[in-house]
Amino acid sequence: MSLLTADDAILRHAGGQGRAAVAQPTAQRMSDSYQAVKALTCQQVIDQLEAQGVTAEALDQRVLRQEIEQVISSRSRRGQLALNSAERLVLIEDVEDEVVGLGPLAPLLRDPGIDDIIVNGPHTIYVERAGMLEQVETRFRDDGHLMNIIQRIVGPIGRRVDEATPFVDARLADGSRVNIVIPPIALDGPLVSIRKFRLQALTVEDCVNSGVMSVPMAAYISSAVRSRLNILICGGTGAGKSTLLNVLSGCIGDRERLVTIEDAAELQLRQNHVVRLETRPPSVDGSREVSARDLLRNALRMRPDRIILGEVRGTEVVEMLQAMSTGHDGSMATLHGNSPRDALARLEMLLGFAGQQSDIRALRRFVANSVHVIVNIQRLATGARRVTSVTEVTGVEGDAYSLNELFRFEEQPPMSGEGAFQTLSPRPYHAARLRDFVMPTAAGSKRGGEASGIAAW
Repeated sequence: MSLLTADDAILRHAGGQGRAAVAQPTAQRMSDSYQAVKALTCQQVIDQLEAQGVTAEALDQRVLRQEIEQVISSRSRRGQLALNSAERLVLIEDVEDEVVGLGPLAPLLRDPGIDDIIVNGPHTIYVERAGMLEQVETRFRDDGHLMNIIQRIVGPIGRRVDEATPFVDARLADGSRVNIVIPPIALDGPLVSIRKFRLQALTVEDCVNSGVMSVPMAAYISSAVRSRLNILICGGTGAGKSTLLNVLSGCIGDRERLVTIEDAAELQLRQNHVVRLETRPPSVDGSREVSARDLLRNALRMRPDRIILGEVRGTEVVEMLQAMSTGHDGSMATLHGNSPRDALARLEMLLGFAGQQSDIRALRRFVANSVHVIVNIQRLATGARRVTSVTEVTGVEGDAYSLNELFRFEEQPPMSGEGAFQTLSPRPYHAARLRDFVMPTAAGSKRGGEASGIAAW
């Protein structure tokens, strides 16, 4: 009896896509018998390589594939496997993923239609396609199998995950962001969340054409970046804050020195002069931690033109706002918040955590002088992302912030995912500063027919 179906193999390799094509696994392929065959074949390949005194990682991909084919051919000759040519290709690919790749996660990572991969224990895996979650049939054999893949993820970047440190942020070789939680913190087995890295960075035009923002929004935001206004991007979890930060960074010129600070490096800056810094978690004894605040303090001594902070979440807010208000114009950061006013309130809260307990009016003047523009992005109920508000911080009047909301996305009816972009203010507060930096390609977009207040600048 065959362990694989020919249809499954044909689907997986159809269309000339080779390893990049991924078909939905059949129940037979996900069966315990197939998992056992794959595990035994992997072990035999490893034993054969050890006998030769080499490791799988040291071999060229073509040579490793030949070694796998030899083991499978040997087992087939002994009658241990009954495979046709299509089934043989599928098993070779899966064994290769197990030996040097990320096992069952590898085909999901190769699928360009998947944005997120969520592993809830060894037998339950979800993926996000077009903003919506769906369960897939891919699975691990057991907790041990999943833990082996986890150690393969964290090992190359010098991170560790064990009972002493049961959760960790990491990244894959391609830049994908990974969060891992293991028992005893995770009660139902190891948990893995992967935010996939886009091979091709999005541009402002891509966002306009896909409906993330309108033409006037794109023109204003691009001009704000070029004119070195300080920009804060806020939104909920998974709303697309980091992706939008990547998009806006593409508007920065090549003659500027940029310093990026992140917990797990994922920004795709395409400029020539970029310095990337990454935080380091504490060791087992609680020492050797390098926080975002430490990196921000050091970055100020590195002669940056702009500082780009992946996310503001702690006491580093003090150094960030000081940098924005003392010569590092054009800096950008992301922050959790459901609206521009929520983002400002969160900044005040973080400043309080950092020990800044001065008069509230002085605190708000400090924030208003540092942050020029707040861009709010949200993920709607349908999974679509939209820039829902672009707001300028114009100062403080009395005890309240003075805000000038330029653009808004109105969802009608609520929770429908449908709506329209509106231009609320015809003249930006920073119009004089923006006039020489208007995005020249905005009118040529596919949505160029929308009304715009750009000409009034």
